[in-house]
Amino acid sequence: MNLLKFITAGSVDDGKSTLIGRLLYDTNSILDDQLEAIQKANRKNNDGTVDLAILTDGLKAEREQGITIDVAYKYFQTDKRKFIIADAPGHIQYTRNMVTGASNSDLIIILIDARKGVIEQTKRHSFLAKLLSMNKVLVCVNKMDMVDYQENAYLAIQADYLKLAGKLGLTDVDFIPVSALRGDNIVNPSKHMDWYTGDSLLDYLENISLDDKKSQPWRFPVQWVVRPQTDDLPDYRGYAGRVIGDGLQIGEEVLVLPSGVKTTIKAIELNQDSLLQAENGQSVIIHLSDQVDISRGDLLVSANSPAKTSREIDAHICWFDQKPLDTNQAYLLQNHSKVSKIKIQNIHFKYDIHSQEHIIDDSINLNDIGKITLKSAEEIVFDSDSDFPENAQAIVIDPRTNITVGAVWLEQEV
Repeated sequence: MNLLKFITAGSVDDGKSTLIGRLLYDTNSILDDQLEAIQKANRKNNDGTVDLAILTDGLKAEREQGITIDVAYKYFQTDKRKFIIADAPGHIQYTRNMVTGASNSDLIIILIDARKGVIEQTKRHSFLAKLLSMNKVLVCVNKMDMVDYQENAYLAIQADYLKLAGKLGLTDVDFIPVSALRGDNIVNPSKHMDWYTGDSLLDYLENISLDDKKSQPWRFPVQWVVRPQTDDLPDYRGYAGRVIGDGLQIGEEVLVLPSGVKTTIKAIELNQDSLLQAENGQSVIIHLSDQVDISRGDLLVSANSPAKTSREIDAHICWFDQKPLDTNQAYLLQNHSKVSKIKIQNIHFKYDIHSQEHIIDDSINLNDIGKITLKSAEEIVFDSDSDFPENAQAIVIDPRTNITVGAVWLEQEV
């Protein structure tokens, strides 16, 4: 059974948590004790019904204020597919939480309040979706019950969003009019919107194809060197990690980066079973034909499709910290299991979220998104975000506090 990971995003009170709660409730994916707990909760809707948003509001502050602060993950499955849902907060100051949740998602659902239309957070989250290379976007026009289920209200928002999508370069956008509160077009077709003939949300999620995702050459970040040195396994040497991309197989010539040494794959091991090839996402142990010096953080790549290596790289950055980015301070860059000392050499610009235009500024503050040049103390192995997004994403850590202060998308060598 295949897996779909998606994130919901939108402005405050657009109904993201309610939509997820309704999806879980109407698919009978709520455990009995969870259902009993939310029925006993004090939060109710105006009509006295249970507030399903409680299902994803796990923090005490979230329940008290009726808002989402941190990313909440929920899991459910149907006969057709398994799902992992990330519910992202809508407040501007929690943009960094949305970036975290979106980084591993296949699809983004952007909710728009039918009464408000396309607003600032719609633009912000759509821009982040493009920056994170999330080309599949589903726009749910929510709270259709608040506009008497009028088709014109839906069509006006659809037209406005398509203009924004065209400006951002989002080419794969779909639309569904819904009422998360009433359950219209969430699991079952709406009786109030006979003018809409498309899929319900669940039908869409069950049937959307991910086969058109760009096929990537494989990469293998080494997580651990397996060297037991026991009497039974005196010469055993393997390299454990998770495969990203397609095509890793026995006999293939590989390149060890950043050293540049070439060798071939002798064996692939999964749970003590031998494989002829490894699939994207599998955690395996690789054995090489030659005795090569490899450490945690090194990257094995296909010799036919090598990655880039550089100490000076242009990148996009989203800043997470209350303190602004300091070009005089040394930071740590973590890409997979590799940690390198870096400095931000130059701040080129930051983006105006409304217009997506460049603002020339030498400061990057909380939730700002900008373009920088970073310089590393050692070679960084990466791919451009436009070519291989999963091998272009990294985090920036403040070594004084060990706090993650930013996320970067590596672009190109300088």
